[in-house]
Amino acid sequence: MLKVAVTGAGGRMGSGIIKKIVEQEDMKLVAAIEIPNTQLQGKDIGEVIGIGSIGVDVNGAEKLEDILKSAKPDVLVDFTIASAAFESIKTAANMGVNLVVGTTGFTEEQSNEINDIIRKTNVKSVISSNMAIGVNVFFKILKDLAPVLDDFDIEIIEAHHNKKKDAPSGTAMTAFEVIAKELDRNTEEVGIFGREGIVGERTKKEIGLHAIRGGDIVGDHTVMFVGEGERLEITHRAHTREVFIAGVMRALKFVSSGEPGKVHDMADVLGIK
Repeated sequence: MLKVAVTGAGGRMGSGIIKKIVEQEDMKLVAAIEIPNTQLQGKDIGEVIGIGSIGVDVNGAEKLEDILKSAKPDVLVDFTIASAAFESIKTAANMGVNLVVGTTGFTEEQSNEINDIIRKTNVKSVISSNMAIGVNVFFKILKDLAPVLDDFDIEIIEAHHNKKKDAPSGTAMTAFEVIAKELDRNTEEVGIFGREGIVGERTKKEIGLHAIRGGDIVGDHTVMFVGEGERLEITHRAHTREVFIAGVMRALKFVSSGEPGKVHDMADVLGIK
């Protein structure tokens, strides 16, 4: 039985993940964590998210270390915001708790420190900017396609709901990094984040990234490879957050068999490296 703790338990992703966990015969929710000093403190998370009492109370993140000591989860799932997730990841890893993380918006410094902590503590982990199975096939296509179309202009467009806090999305940034790596381009030099004013002619090496925010868009990502007289567009659209939750379930089933001290991604989970 895989014992799971979930941060951001009352949020859109957290609540969806919890609903799916309680349906599994081989998983058990043992801790539900919310923001520090949450007003949900002490309430049954099942009641909070509308599935009835499940015997797991909500606790604030300020108690995370004590919660992990008492609940003894095998893995912590984090879909929150970068600043909160960074602290939760460090606490969990230092206590030997494995990690499944879908939070985006980490700085390069935070990402490097997370990688170092996981390596030093030897915990098992899956960290991905997007857990959707289709998106990770999308990344694989981009990886294979970019070297073939290396002389085409490349633009990345992403669209999300009006509540999303970071831009460009973690998925768009991963697409950018995948393409840049395959084309041996330095991300620090070639990324163009939107355009305004007299920007001059487009260079052949630059990769554009553009963010749209509106309404309840779950997540759209398009990469345009534009040549002379033709263009190829690779698009993934998420219609529901269930696609991300399905990926989380796959990651949870994988993480226990992962390599200690290594940061796995969804390509590892899906076997599509």
